[in-house]
Amino acid sequence: MQLSSTFQAALALNQESYCIGIANICISGPYPARMAFHGELAAEMNWTDDAAPAAAAPKPIRMDGRRLRSERTKQLIIEAYLDLIRENPSVPMPTAAEIAARAGYSVRSIFERFPDLHTLRVAAADYSLAHAAALAPARDVDGDRATRIRSQVETRAGTCERGVALWRALLFNVDENDALKARIKIARDRTIQRMELMYRPELSMLSLIERRNLLIALEAVTDIESWARMRDMHGLSFAESCGVWIRAIDRILPPTPQELAPS
Repeated sequence: MQLSSTFQAALALNQESYCIGIANICISGPYPARMAFHGELAAEMNWTDDAAPAAAAPKPIRMDGRRLRSERTKQLIIEAYLDLIRENPSVPMPTAAEIAARAGYSVRSIFERFPDLHTLRVAAADYSLAHAAALAPARDVDGDRATRIRSQVETRAGTCERGVALWRALLFNVDENDALKARIKIARDRTIQRMELMYRPELSMLSLIERRNLLIALEAVTDIESWARMRDMHGLSFAESCGVWIRAIDRILPPTPQELAPS
């Protein structure tokens, strides 16, 4: 999907704003959580010490108080919307009055920050994408096959567990909305990119076409609706659902290269 420059700018602005909100939450937490957040955010943004500009002394960052309060209000409105759809997933768009009551603001406050509820819905998607990136760093990338599969499955399962209500809300009337289509594509592309990283040794044995097709299959197997069916329809526990995915992925992946070497 080709995105216009205006749309790309809006997406970047939304994600910057919601990263500020997430950063405020993480910065106010205990020291290990703060350090973990900063490390994850740097990895997500591809920051390195070598890339950082040299400076004799860091300049203090001056934040406008009104902007911070406005961003905090936006964050609380978005979180109120997310809370409501988690509690009642069958209603993808609560009313403005319901969202305002949950957030502790007036309906006017909502529309001062979001021109309509559709814009709020898109903003919630941006917030959740940034939140998911901060909470799900790649782990055990250099581990053995079993460790990498388990690590990826548990990380993916956590993302699905937290995000299934929003995912269903995004899919509501998605064909009529290019902005939501783009967010869904971003989420799926990130899942595939993570699997490319985690299963690199096994994928290296395949041709480009075989690798593409295998990644498509793996993304389908670990789709968020697949997780929801295991949990809601079949009543599996979190651990049991992870076990189903682990066994399926282990069967789908080709042998790990060292397993092919003669003993």
